[in-house]
Amino acid sequence: MATSSEKITPYDEFNYSIPEDEFPKDGMSARAAAAVVISAEWTDANPMLNMSSFVTTWAEPEAAETAKRNIFKNYIDHDMYPQVFAMETRMVKWLHQLWNGPKDVEPYGTATVGSSEACMLAGLAHKWNWRKSREAQGKDRSRPNMVTGGNVQIVWKKFFRYFDVEPRIVPLTPGNYRLTAEHLDKYVDENTIAVVAIAGQTFTGEDDDIQGIHDWLDDYERRTGISIPMHIDGASGGFVNPFLYPDYEWDFRLPRVQSINASGHKYGLVPPGLGWIVFRERKVFNEELVFYVNYLGGEMPTATLNFSRNAFQVAVQYYMFLRQGFEGYRRIMQHTLDNAIALRGILVESGYFTMMNEAQRIPVVAVTLDSKIKKFNEFDVSNKVREKGWVLAAYSMPPNAESVNSLRVVVRPHVNRNVAELLADDIVSACKFLDKHGGNATPPELHQHAAGPATPTKC
Repeated sequence: MATSSEKITPYDEFNYSIPEDEFPKDGMSARAAAAVVISAEWTDANPMLNMSSFVTTWAEPEAAETAKRNIFKNYIDHDMYPQVFAMETRMVKWLHQLWNGPKDVEPYGTATVGSSEACMLAGLAHKWNWRKSREAQGKDRSRPNMVTGGNVQIVWKKFFRYFDVEPRIVPLTPGNYRLTAEHLDKYVDENTIAVVAIAGQTFTGEDDDIQGIHDWLDDYERRTGISIPMHIDGASGGFVNPFLYPDYEWDFRLPRVQSINASGHKYGLVPPGLGWIVFRERKVFNEELVFYVNYLGGEMPTATLNFSRNAFQVAVQYYMFLRQGFEGYRRIMQHTLDNAIALRGILVESGYFTMMNEAQRIPVVAVTLDSKIKKFNEFDVSNKVREKGWVLAAYSMPPNAESVNSLRVVVRPHVNRNVAELLADDIVSACKFLDKHGGNATPPELHQHAAGPATPTKC
């Protein structure tokens, strides 16, 4: 085979051994390069069968064409691509209205690289506002903390470390996998910049007790005079709750909710990676966090952590909002939830599984093996169904519920009832096989490459 230092001819370029540790010396034809890339992808999982991920894996041809037209546009260059910026600005207003923001204020927000960047921006806004308030009161501002539940996604732990905020993480308990108002008195104090509550958590798909937390904070302010805002991490639930539960008050209808993030690339139905951060009103995001640049053509504000990035996700989100409208999203979320409930019903009725998310809102199935099952565990089930091509998330729960393992299936809109039933049958068949032959019962950390990380990522 040719090495990277030898001349590649049209006759041997298809047998070219890709160098591992040095930059390729000679190029190859477009056809050969494409063939090599395609062959490298053969053993990757089929995205349509990756049921551990929330990320959108299907698009209409018109959406794909929209992406293709915008793929070479730099989203940040508003002077050159003012209509992409206009789309984003309009969608921020739409989301502010969808999440019941007050009508007499100026909506403010931005598209981001996934919910991770959105969470970082929200955290910075609340840290900045807390610090300014402490300065005005002549009080110490060196020890900010943020309160979250043990079900919090890893991005918040990154925020704590990257931006020097003390984590106040309320541990879970077996049987309760969401943040409630219980024990908040042990975590909240005058240095708390915000309490983060989740709408559609990664582990079980449940919402935290958002109303209960809000009411507790109201009482805390009455007792202490300290007002603490809330941020809602709606990465998964932000595009489900408004359409399926319009009377459910999880959003800006609650006065303490000052910011909400959501993932356009999840149930917003856009390819990865697009997130949104929307603030209750303009003043929540301090002007000191906004930078103005003029070296791309005209002066423009920028208030994101990322600068240059692709514009196609913004354009596709605009297409999806126009294409589906409120009623279209409602229909899609309803049939997706119906299929999740059907899948969960088959698994529970099999006798192998116990349901973990009684208060289910988003289309996520979270189950744990019945306590009588001793021959195999959830990681064995995940590995066994991988033989059929399915990728399921298996993981141990966070402290103090790490004794509980979970098998989670994210049902996305491309999964119809037939596919949901096929998946359920394959899971039950895997259990029957393992019940007869036993599993490896390997510790979870040794399964991570096969079944996904023990702490699910925000996919």
